[in-house]
Amino acid sequence: MMLLYSLALVVAIVVASPYWLLRMAWSGRYRNGLGERLGLISPGLRRFVGDHSTIWIHAVSVGEVIAASRLIERMQALDPTLKMVISTTTRTGQTLAQERFDTLPDQPNDSGPRPTRVFYYPLDFAWIVRRYLKELKPRALVLVESELWPRMLVEAEQAGVPVIVVNGRISNRSLPRYRALRALWAPLLRKLTLVLAQSEEDRQRFVEIGVPADKALSAGNLKYDVRATVELPITCELRAHLPQSGKVIVAGSTLEGEEKFLLDALSESLPDIPQLTMILAPRHPGRFRSVERLITDASVALIRRSDWMLHPQPIAAGSVFLLDTVGELASVYSLASVAFVGGSLIPAGGHNPLEPAQFAVPIVMGPYTENFRGMVAALLEQDAIRVTPPERLCPTLQELLTSPEAKPMGSRARQVFEEQAGASETCLAAIRKVLAESTPVTNEAVQQ
Repeated sequence: MMLLYSLALVVAIVVASPYWLLRMAWSGRYRNGLGERLGLISPGLRRFVGDHSTIWIHAVSVGEVIAASRLIERMQALDPTLKMVISTTTRTGQTLAQERFDTLPDQPNDSGPRPTRVFYYPLDFAWIVRRYLKELKPRALVLVESELWPRMLVEAEQAGVPVIVVNGRISNRSLPRYRALRALWAPLLRKLTLVLAQSEEDRQRFVEIGVPADKALSAGNLKYDVRATVELPITCELRAHLPQSGKVIVAGSTLEGEEKFLLDALSESLPDIPQLTMILAPRHPGRFRSVERLITDASVALIRRSDWMLHPQPIAAGSVFLLDTVGELASVYSLASVAFVGGSLIPAGGHNPLEPAQFAVPIVMGPYTENFRGMVAALLEQDAIRVTPPERLCPTLQELLTSPEAKPMGSRARQVFEEQAGASETCLAAIRKVLAESTPVTNEAVQQ
Protein backbone atom coordinates (compact mmCIF):
# COMPACT_ATOMS: atom_id res chain seq x y z
CA MET A 1 0.00 0.00 0.00
CA MET A 2 2.81 2.42 0.85
CA LEU A 3 4.37 1.84 -2.58
CA LEU A 4 1.10 2.83 -4.25
CA TYR A 5 0.82 5.83 -1.94
CA SER A 6 4.34 6.99 -2.81
CA LEU A 7 3.69 6.56 -6.53
CA ALA A 8 0.45 8.54 -6.22
CA LEU A 9 2.30 11.30 -4.36
CA VAL A 10 4.95 11.46 -7.08
CA VAL A 11 2.29 11.64 -9.80
CA ALA A 12 0.45 14.39 -7.92
CA ILE A 13 3.64 16.45 -7.59
CA VAL A 14 4.58 15.97 -11.25
CA VAL A 15 1.11 16.95 -12.46
CA ALA A 16 0.99 20.01 -10.19
CA SER A 17 4.62 21.08 -10.73
CA PRO A 18 3.97 23.52 -13.64
CA TYR A 19 1.45 25.39 -11.49
CA TRP A 20 3.75 25.54 -8.45
CA LEU A 21 6.81 26.47 -10.51
CA LEU A 22 4.85 29.39 -11.95
CA ARG A 23 3.70 30.49 -8.50
CA MET A 24 7.25 30.23 -7.16
CA ALA A 25 8.54 32.37 -10.04
CA TRP A 26 6.08 35.13 -9.18
CA SER A 27 5.95 34.93 -5.39
CA GLY A 28 8.55 34.28 -2.71
CA ARG A 29 5.72 32.92 -0.58
CA TYR A 30 5.83 29.65 -2.52
CA ARG A 31 9.63 29.38 -2.43
CA ASN A 32 9.89 29.68 1.32
CA GLY A 33 11.16 26.53 2.97
CA LEU A 34 11.39 24.53 -0.27
CA GLY A 35 14.81 23.14 0.60
CA GLU A 36 13.66 22.04 4.06
CA ARG A 37 10.57 20.39 2.61
CA LEU A 38 12.85 18.44 0.27
CA GLY A 39 15.08 17.22 3.08
CA LEU A 40 17.79 19.90 3.20
CA ILE A 41 18.08 20.34 6.94
CA SER A 42 19.22 23.84 7.82
CA PRO A 43 22.62 24.36 9.50
CA GLY A 44 20.85 26.33 12.24
CA LEU A 45 18.58 23.39 13.06
CA ARG A 46 21.52 20.97 13.02
CA ARG A 47 23.37 23.24 15.41
CA PHE A 48 20.42 23.56 17.77
CA VAL A 49 19.92 19.78 17.94
CA GLY A 50 23.58 18.80 18.12
CA ASP A 51 23.95 15.27 19.50
CA HIS A 52 20.77 15.47 21.57
CA SER A 53 17.41 13.80 21.09
CA THR A 54 14.38 16.07 20.65
CA ILE A 55 10.66 16.41 21.09
CA TRP A 56 9.28 17.19 17.63
CA ILE A 57 6.08 19.28 17.64
CA HIS A 58 4.27 19.72 14.32
CA ALA A 59 1.75 22.58 14.09
CA VAL A 60 0.40 23.15 10.58
CA SER A 61 -0.40 26.86 10.65
CA VAL A 62 -1.17 29.83 12.87
CA GLY A 63 -4.08 28.27 14.75
CA GLU A 64 -2.15 25.13 15.62
CA VAL A 65 0.94 27.11 16.67
CA ILE A 66 -1.20 29.20 19.01
CA ALA A 67 -2.96 26.11 20.37
CA ALA A 68 0.33 24.37 21.12
CA SER A 69 2.02 27.41 22.68
CA ARG A 70 0.96 26.84 26.28
CA LEU A 71 1.77 23.13 26.09
CA ILE A 72 5.25 23.84 24.71
CA GLU A 73 5.90 26.45 27.39
CA ARG A 74 4.84 24.07 30.16
CA MET A 75 6.95 21.21 28.81
CA GLN A 76 9.99 23.45 28.58
CA ALA A 77 9.43 24.89 32.07
CA LEU A 78 9.24 21.42 33.63
CA ASP A 79 12.39 20.27 31.85
CA PRO A 80 14.61 23.10 30.54
CA THR A 81 17.02 20.52 29.10
CA LEU A 82 14.45 19.30 26.55
CA LYS A 83 15.41 20.06 22.95
CA MET A 84 12.03 20.96 21.47
CA VAL A 85 11.78 21.55 17.71
CA ILE A 86 8.71 22.94 15.95
CA SER A 87 7.70 22.39 12.33
CA THR A 88 4.93 24.11 10.38
CA THR A 89 3.47 23.75 6.91
CA THR A 90 2.41 27.31 6.07
CA ARG A 91 4.49 30.47 5.84
CA THR A 92 2.27 32.33 8.32
CA GLY A 93 2.63 29.47 10.78
CA GLN A 94 6.39 29.54 10.28
CA THR A 95 6.56 33.28 10.93
CA LEU A 96 4.55 33.03 14.14
CA ALA A 97 6.50 30.00 15.39
CA GLN A 98 9.77 31.85 14.81
CA GLU A 99 8.49 34.86 16.73
CA ARG A 100 7.30 32.74 19.66
CA PHE A 101 9.93 30.03 19.92
CA ASP A 102 13.08 31.09 18.07
CA THR A 103 14.25 33.51 20.76
CA LEU A 104 17.55 31.71 21.03
CA PRO A 105 20.50 33.91 21.99
CA ASP A 106 23.26 34.64 19.51
CA GLN A 107 26.57 33.12 20.45
CA PRO A 108 29.20 35.80 21.17
CA ASN A 109 32.32 35.78 18.99
CA ASP A 110 30.85 32.97 16.93
CA SER A 111 30.57 33.10 13.17
CA GLY A 112 28.62 29.84 12.87
CA PRO A 113 24.96 29.61 11.87
CA ARG A 114 22.45 30.97 14.35
CA PRO A 115 20.69 28.08 16.13
CA THR A 116 17.03 27.62 15.18
CA ARG A 117 14.37 25.22 16.39
CA VAL A 118 11.69 26.11 13.81
CA PHE A 119 11.54 24.57 10.33
CA TYR A 120 9.17 23.53 7.54
CA TYR A 121 7.59 20.08 7.71
CA PRO A 122 9.10 17.71 5.12
CA LEU A 123 7.35 16.17 2.15
CA ASP A 124 6.02 12.70 2.92
CA PHE A 125 8.62 10.63 1.06
CA ALA A 126 10.53 7.85 2.80
CA TRP A 127 14.05 9.17 2.20
CA ILE A 128 13.11 12.69 3.34
CA VAL A 129 11.26 11.52 6.44
CA ARG A 130 14.13 9.19 7.39
CA ARG A 131 16.63 12.01 7.05
CA TYR A 132 14.69 14.14 9.55
CA LEU A 133 14.19 11.26 11.95
CA LYS A 134 17.91 10.49 11.82
CA GLU A 135 18.91 14.12 12.37
CA LEU A 136 16.34 15.03 15.04
CA LYS A 137 16.38 11.73 16.94
CA PRO A 138 12.91 12.47 18.35
CA ARG A 139 11.87 10.90 21.62
CA ALA A 140 8.32 11.65 20.46
CA LEU A 141 6.53 13.25 17.53
CA VAL A 142 3.60 15.39 18.69
CA LEU A 143 1.06 16.26 15.97
CA VAL A 144 -1.34 19.12 16.66
CA GLU A 145 -4.98 18.50 15.67
CA SER A 146 -5.24 16.21 12.62
CA GLU A 147 -2.10 16.44 10.47
CA LEU A 148 -1.59 12.73 9.67
CA TRP A 149 0.78 11.69 6.88
CA PRO A 150 1.02 7.97 6.05
CA ARG A 151 4.75 7.72 5.37
CA MET A 152 5.64 9.61 8.54
CA LEU A 153 3.48 7.25 10.60
CA VAL A 154 5.14 4.20 9.04
CA GLU A 155 8.70 5.47 9.39
CA ALA A 156 8.15 6.70 12.96
CA GLU A 157 6.85 3.28 13.99
CA GLN A 158 9.82 1.52 12.38
CA ALA A 159 12.23 3.89 14.14
CA GLY A 160 10.51 3.36 17.49
CA VAL A 161 9.29 6.98 17.75
CA PRO A 162 6.00 7.40 19.65
CA VAL A 163 3.47 9.51 17.74
CA ILE A 164 1.01 11.49 19.85
CA VAL A 165 -1.88 13.56 18.50
CA VAL A 166 -2.85 16.50 20.74
CA ASN A 167 -5.93 18.67 20.39
CA GLY A 168 -7.14 16.04 17.96
CA ARG A 169 -10.29 16.68 16.01
CA ILE A 170 -12.17 15.25 13.04
CA SER A 171 -14.24 17.90 11.27
CA ASN A 172 -17.73 17.31 9.89
CA ARG A 173 -16.25 17.76 6.42
CA SER A 174 -13.44 15.23 6.93
CA LEU A 175 -15.43 12.52 8.70
CA PRO A 176 -17.22 11.13 5.60
CA ARG A 177 -13.89 10.83 3.73
CA TYR A 178 -12.28 9.00 6.64
CA ARG A 179 -15.28 6.68 6.85
CA ALA A 180 -15.15 5.92 3.12
CA LEU A 181 -11.42 5.13 3.32
CA ARG A 182 -11.48 3.40 6.71
CA ALA A 183 -10.02 0.18 5.30
CA LEU A 184 -6.95 2.16 4.19
CA TRP A 185 -6.66 4.48 7.18
CA ALA A 186 -7.31 2.06 10.04
CA PRO A 187 -3.95 0.19 9.72
CA LEU A 188 -2.13 3.53 9.73
CA LEU A 189 -4.10 4.95 12.65
CA ARG A 190 -3.27 1.88 14.73
CA LYS A 191 0.37 3.04 14.55
CA LEU A 192 -0.45 6.08 16.68
CA THR A 193 0.71 5.81 20.27
CA LEU A 194 -1.96 8.09 21.70
CA VAL A 195 -4.72 10.45 20.54
CA LEU A 196 -5.69 13.25 22.94
CA ALA A 197 -8.92 14.56 21.44
CA GLN A 198 -10.54 17.97 21.94
CA SER A 199 -13.85 16.46 23.04
CA GLU A 200 -15.64 13.19 23.67
CA GLU A 201 -17.30 13.54 20.26
CA ASP A 202 -13.90 13.85 18.57
CA ARG A 203 -12.58 10.89 20.56
CA GLN A 204 -15.47 8.74 19.35
CA ARG A 205 -14.82 9.86 15.77
CA PHE A 206 -11.17 8.81 15.98
CA VAL A 207 -12.24 5.40 17.27
CA GLU A 208 -14.84 5.11 14.53
CA ILE A 209 -12.24 5.61 11.79
CA GLY A 210 -9.75 3.13 13.22
CA VAL A 211 -7.88 4.36 16.30
CA PRO A 212 -7.96 1.67 19.02
CA ALA A 213 -10.29 2.74 21.82
CA ASP A 214 -7.59 2.32 24.48
CA LYS A 215 -5.36 4.76 22.58
CA ALA A 216 -7.94 7.58 22.36
CA LEU A 217 -8.70 9.93 25.24
CA SER A 218 -10.76 13.10 25.60
CA ALA A 219 -8.33 15.69 26.98
CA GLY A 220 -10.06 19.00 26.28
CA ASN A 221 -9.19 21.81 23.92
CA LEU A 222 -5.73 23.38 24.20
CA LYS A 223 -7.10 26.66 22.87
CA TYR A 224 -8.89 27.26 26.17
CA ASP A 225 -5.44 27.54 27.74
CA VAL A 226 -4.10 30.19 25.36
CA ARG A 227 -3.81 33.54 27.10
CA ALA A 228 -2.44 36.85 25.88
CA THR A 229 -0.38 37.32 29.03
CA VAL A 230 1.62 40.28 27.71
CA GLU A 231 0.02 43.38 26.21
CA LEU A 232 1.81 44.08 22.93
CA PRO A 233 3.10 47.55 21.96
CA ILE A 234 0.48 47.84 19.20
CA THR A 235 -2.30 47.40 21.79
CA CYS A 236 -0.84 50.07 24.07
CA GLU A 237 -0.52 52.53 21.20
CA LEU A 238 -4.02 51.88 19.90
CA ARG A 239 -5.53 52.34 23.35
CA ALA A 240 -3.85 55.74 23.60
CA HIS A 241 -4.92 56.92 20.12
CA LEU A 242 -8.43 55.54 19.58
CA PRO A 243 -11.32 58.02 20.09
CA GLN A 244 -11.96 58.53 23.78
CA SER A 245 -15.26 57.02 24.94
CA GLY A 246 -15.70 55.59 21.44
CA LYS A 247 -16.80 52.12 20.40
CA VAL A 248 -14.49 49.64 18.63
CA ILE A 249 -15.36 46.65 16.49
CA VAL A 250 -12.42 44.24 16.23
CA ALA A 251 -13.01 41.94 13.26
CA GLY A 252 -10.45 39.15 13.31
CA SER A 253 -9.36 36.36 10.97
CA THR A 254 -11.65 37.51 8.17
CA LEU A 255 -11.79 35.72 4.83
CA GLU A 256 -12.70 36.84 1.33
CA GLY A 257 -16.35 37.83 1.14
CA GLU A 258 -16.65 38.85 4.79
CA GLU A 259 -15.04 42.29 4.73
CA LYS A 260 -17.80 43.74 2.56
CA PHE A 261 -20.44 42.83 5.16
CA LEU A 262 -18.29 44.39 7.87
CA LEU A 263 -17.65 47.61 5.95
CA ASP A 264 -21.37 47.92 5.19
CA ALA A 265 -22.13 47.41 8.89
CA LEU A 266 -19.65 50.15 9.82
CA SER A 267 -21.15 52.64 7.35
CA GLU A 268 -24.71 51.87 8.40
CA SER A 269 -23.86 52.18 12.11
CA LEU A 270 -21.98 55.49 12.04
CA PRO A 271 -25.07 57.77 11.95
CA ASP A 272 -26.25 56.30 15.26
CA ILE A 273 -22.81 55.53 16.74
CA PRO A 274 -20.60 58.38 15.42
CA GLN A 275 -17.57 57.52 17.59
CA LEU A 276 -17.28 54.05 16.08
CA THR A 277 -14.05 52.64 14.59
CA MET A 278 -13.11 49.22 13.26
CA ILE A 279 -9.92 47.22 13.57
CA LEU A 280 -9.83 44.70 10.73
CA ALA A 281 -7.44 41.73 10.68
CA PRO A 282 -7.63 39.52 7.55
CA ARG A 283 -6.66 35.90 8.18
CA HIS A 284 -4.12 35.60 5.37
CA PRO A 285 -1.28 38.11 4.71
CA GLY A 286 -1.60 37.49 0.99
CA ARG A 287 -4.95 39.31 1.10
CA PHE A 288 -3.76 42.50 2.81
CA ARG A 289 -3.48 44.42 -0.47
CA SER A 290 -6.86 43.33 -1.80
CA VAL A 291 -8.53 44.27 1.50
CA GLU A 292 -6.85 47.69 1.34
CA ARG A 293 -8.41 48.23 -2.08
CA LEU A 294 -11.79 47.08 -0.81
CA ILE A 295 -11.68 49.61 2.04
CA THR A 296 -10.57 52.42 -0.26
CA ASP A 297 -13.25 51.57 -2.83
CA ALA A 298 -15.85 51.78 -0.05
CA SER A 299 -14.72 55.38 0.60
CA VAL A 300 -13.76 54.53 4.17
CA ALA A 301 -10.70 56.12 5.78
CA LEU A 302 -7.90 53.52 5.87
CA ILE A 303 -5.03 53.33 8.36
CA ARG A 304 -2.40 50.62 7.85
CA ARG A 305 -0.80 49.27 10.98
CA SER A 306 2.54 48.83 9.18
CA ASP A 307 2.64 52.57 8.39
CA TRP A 308 0.93 53.93 11.49
CA MET A 309 3.24 52.34 14.06
CA LEU A 310 6.16 54.29 12.59
CA HIS A 311 4.47 57.56 13.63
CA PRO A 312 1.33 56.91 15.73
CA GLN A 313 -1.35 59.57 15.35
CA PRO A 314 -4.89 59.95 16.73
CA ILE A 315 -7.32 57.66 14.93
CA ALA A 316 -10.44 59.39 13.64
CA ALA A 317 -13.86 57.89 14.25
CA GLY A 318 -15.25 56.12 11.20
CA SER A 319 -11.81 54.81 10.20
CA VAL A 320 -10.76 51.24 9.53
CA PHE A 321 -7.44 50.27 11.10
CA LEU A 322 -6.00 47.44 9.00
CA LEU A 323 -3.96 45.07 11.14
CA ASP A 324 -1.61 43.93 8.39
CA THR A 325 0.53 41.76 10.66
CA VAL A 326 0.57 38.22 12.06
CA GLY A 327 0.48 37.40 15.78
CA GLU A 328 -0.98 40.64 17.21
CA LEU A 329 -4.70 40.01 16.91
CA ALA A 330 -5.10 38.10 20.19
CA SER A 331 -3.80 41.07 22.19
CA VAL A 332 -5.74 43.64 20.14
CA TYR A 333 -9.04 41.88 20.92
CA SER A 334 -8.75 43.42 24.40
CA LEU A 335 -9.68 46.80 22.87
CA ALA A 336 -12.97 45.59 21.42
CA SER A 337 -16.41 46.78 22.42
CA VAL A 338 -17.62 43.91 20.23
CA ALA A 339 -15.57 41.24 18.46
CA PHE A 340 -16.45 39.58 15.17
CA VAL A 341 -14.63 36.27 14.60
CA GLY A 342 -14.17 35.55 10.91
CA GLY A 343 -14.27 32.53 8.67
CA SER A 344 -17.87 32.14 9.79
CA LEU A 345 -20.00 34.18 7.36
CA ILE A 346 -18.84 31.89 4.55
CA PRO A 347 -18.60 28.07 4.69
CA ALA A 348 -15.02 27.94 6.05
CA GLY A 349 -15.76 26.56 9.52
CA GLY A 350 -14.94 29.67 11.56
CA HIS A 351 -11.97 30.65 13.73
CA ASN A 352 -11.26 30.75 17.45
CA PRO A 353 -13.87 32.67 19.52
CA LEU A 354 -11.85 32.25 22.72
CA GLU A 355 -9.31 34.93 21.80
CA PRO A 356 -11.85 37.71 22.54
CA ALA A 357 -13.62 35.66 25.23
CA GLN A 358 -10.59 35.84 27.53
CA PHE A 359 -11.03 39.65 27.65
CA ALA A 360 -14.76 39.49 28.50
CA VAL A 361 -15.64 40.85 25.05
CA PRO A 362 -19.07 40.07 23.54
CA ILE A 363 -18.62 37.87 20.47
CA VAL A 364 -20.39 37.68 17.12
CA MET A 365 -19.92 34.91 14.56
CA GLY A 366 -21.63 33.84 11.37
CA PRO A 367 -23.44 30.51 11.00
CA TYR A 368 -20.42 28.47 9.82
CA THR A 369 -18.68 27.49 13.06
CA GLU A 370 -18.08 23.75 12.78
CA ASN A 371 -14.29 24.00 13.25
CA PHE A 372 -15.02 25.23 16.79
CA ARG A 373 -18.36 23.56 17.32
CA GLY A 374 -17.61 22.57 20.93
CA MET A 375 -16.52 26.07 21.92
CA VAL A 376 -19.46 27.73 20.21
CA ALA A 377 -21.89 25.29 21.82
CA ALA A 378 -20.44 26.07 25.28
CA LEU A 379 -20.70 29.81 24.65
CA LEU A 380 -24.25 29.53 23.29
CA GLU A 381 -25.32 27.52 26.32
CA GLN A 382 -24.29 30.44 28.55
CA ASP A 383 -25.70 33.11 26.20
CA ALA A 384 -22.14 34.36 25.67
CA ILE A 385 -22.08 34.65 21.86
CA ARG A 386 -24.34 35.73 19.00
CA VAL A 387 -24.43 33.53 15.90
CA THR A 388 -26.00 35.41 13.00
CA PRO A 389 -26.45 35.10 9.23
CA PRO A 390 -24.76 37.71 7.01
CA GLU A 391 -27.94 39.74 6.50
CA ARG A 392 -28.32 40.16 10.26
CA LEU A 393 -24.70 41.09 10.97
CA CYS A 394 -25.26 44.85 11.06
CA PRO A 395 -28.24 44.90 13.48
CA THR A 396 -26.53 42.30 15.68
CA LEU A 397 -23.39 44.43 15.97
CA GLN A 398 -25.43 47.57 16.57
CA GLU A 399 -27.41 45.87 19.33
CA LEU A 400 -24.27 44.81 21.19
CA LEU A 401 -22.60 48.20 20.69
CA THR A 402 -25.51 50.00 22.33
CA SER A 403 -27.13 47.48 24.69
CA PRO A 404 -26.34 47.26 28.43
CA GLU A 405 -26.53 43.47 27.94
CA ALA A 406 -23.18 43.48 26.13
CA LYS A 407 -21.05 43.73 29.27
CA PRO A 408 -22.61 40.79 31.17
CA MET A 409 -22.53 38.79 27.93
CA GLY A 410 -18.78 39.37 27.73
CA SER A 411 -18.38 38.36 31.37
CA ARG A 412 -20.16 35.09 30.65
CA ALA A 413 -17.79 34.47 27.72
CA ARG A 414 -14.79 34.88 30.00
CA GLN A 415 -16.37 32.54 32.54
CA VAL A 416 -16.72 29.85 29.85
CA PHE A 417 -13.09 30.41 28.90
CA GLU A 418 -11.89 29.99 32.49
CA GLU A 419 -14.05 26.96 33.29
CA GLN A 420 -12.87 24.99 30.25
CA ALA A 421 -9.12 25.50 30.84
CA GLY A 422 -6.79 22.67 31.80
CA ALA A 423 -6.21 20.68 28.60
CA SER A 424 -2.51 21.61 28.55
CA GLU A 425 -1.91 19.94 31.93
CA THR A 426 -3.85 16.84 30.88
CA CYS A 427 -1.87 16.54 27.65
CA LEU A 428 1.40 17.26 29.42
CA ALA A 429 0.84 14.45 31.92
CA ALA A 430 -0.01 12.01 29.12
CA ILE A 431 3.05 12.99 27.05
CA ARG A 432 5.37 12.65 30.04
CA LYS A 433 3.98 9.17 30.68
CA VAL A 434 4.69 8.16 27.08
CA LEU A 435 8.22 9.59 27.29
CA ALA A 436 8.89 7.72 30.51
CA GLU A 437 7.88 4.44 28.88
CA SER A 438 9.75 4.94 25.59
CA THR A 439 13.36 4.41 24.57
CA PRO A 440 15.15 7.31 22.84
CA VAL A 441 15.60 6.67 19.12
CA THR A 442 19.07 6.01 17.77
CA ASN A 443 20.38 6.52 14.27
CA GLU A 444 20.63 2.76 13.90
CA ALA A 445 16.87 2.51 14.37
CA VAL A 446 16.22 4.72 11.33
CA GLN A 447 16.46 2.94 8.00
CA GLN A 448 19.24 4.26 5.79
